[in-house]
Amino acid sequence: MSDETRPQSSGWERPKNEKTPLEPEQSQSRGDKQEKQEDHKNEKKVPSEKVSKRNVLSAITFLAVLSFLLILFLKTVVTVPAGHRGVLLQFGAVKDVWGEGLHFKIPFVQSVVLLDVRVQKSSTDAAAASKDLQVVKSTVVLNFHVDPSRVADVYQNLGTDYASKVIDPAVQEAFKAITARYTAEELITMRQKVSEETKELLSDRLKPYGILVDGYNIVNFDFSEEFNKAVEAKLTAEQMALKAQRDLERIKIEAQQRIEQAKAEAEALRLQKDQLTPELLRLREIEVQKMAVQKWDGKLPNVTGGAVPFIDIPQNTQNPGK
Repeated sequence: MSDETRPQSSGWERPKNEKTPLEPEQSQSRGDKQEKQEDHKNEKKVPSEKVSKRNVLSAITFLAVLSFLLILFLKTVVTVPAGHRGVLLQFGAVKDVWGEGLHFKIPFVQSVVLLDVRVQKSSTDAAAASKDLQVVKSTVVLNFHVDPSRVADVYQNLGTDYASKVIDPAVQEAFKAITARYTAEELITMRQKVSEETKELLSDRLKPYGILVDGYNIVNFDFSEEFNKAVEAKLTAEQMALKAQRDLERIKIEAQQRIEQAKAEAEALRLQKDQLTPELLRLREIEVQKMAVQKWDGKLPNVTGGAVPFIDIPQNTQNPGK
């Protein structure tokens, strides 16, 4: 092209850095692309959050079901400890009695009540009147146990509170009945017999309920102050009388001892006399003759025609002082 045909320049040129009118549209398209990319990323994040929430919900549901099954299992297991019996109830009715050990029941349908069949203690404060109308207060202790073969009857008739329903009233009644048979003094002196009779009476009254009596003990007897003073005075008088009786017996014993001693001495003399033998008598004669010889003055004895000579022992009639 010739210079003539070439369009003449107007003398103005666009700066290189200046955007053309189409450039804003291009930047807007880039922004839209970025927004689309961010939306795509957000769309990817939303499913992952839904999945995590779903997993948490599944875990919670699993734990809840597992806990329910565990609780259900625990409700099916029943342990009856040593010395007890388990009364199995189904809809409130007694169905069976379980012994010691591990058992299984139907949850929400069956339940188990434990009853102690070991020896138990019941302490009761009782009051009564004696045969001589003395007021007697006492603390008594009863040892008992539930008959294992009659656990179902005990639960059906008495429940678990059989001590307050049957035992305590029976102890009170038996104590009054037996106390009325004895005087206050006899209650003290015959305490063992009173306990045995009360135990026997309680056994007869509690056995129909399925309760067996193992022992009965009277802890103490409390009487009125006047009776205690009278008993003390009587005991003092009895002690004094007993002391006097003992003194009398001692005197009698000492006198008897002296009598026996005298008898012994007399017997000894008698025995000594009985023991003189002819040899002893001959010895005595020899001693007498020896004494006579010692007194002989050398003169022959005078013989008067008898066979026995006489020794004439002259007597000095003169006064020795002349």
